Amino acid sequence: MAMGVPTVLGIALTAVNSVLLTVIAFVWLRNYRQFRSTMVLGLLGFCLVLLVENLVGLVFFLSSMKMLYAADPIAGQVALGMHLLELVAVSFLTYVTLK
Repeated sequence: MAMGVPTVLGIALTAVNSVLLTVIAFVWLRNYRQFRSTMVLGLLGFCLVLLVENLVGLVFFLSSMKMLYAADPIAGQVALGMHLLELVAVSFLTYVTLK
């Protein structure tokens, strides 16, 4: 079964989100090692949980979820929209973290 455009774009956005979250995690890990701040540790924990969510989502996109999105195009479009919103949020977070 061929993947539709929303599914392919969802996979791409999830992969980009995962890369950006990995960059943020490394910066926050370095900062935690330097400052030992519980706030930075909390940010690192948040980032790691979101990264795991994206990686699990990527696995589902590549396996069983493509059937769901092929069966219901609205579900694929909603998932794509959510990943696009997440990309916007993670992009802002990456920008301010690297500043």
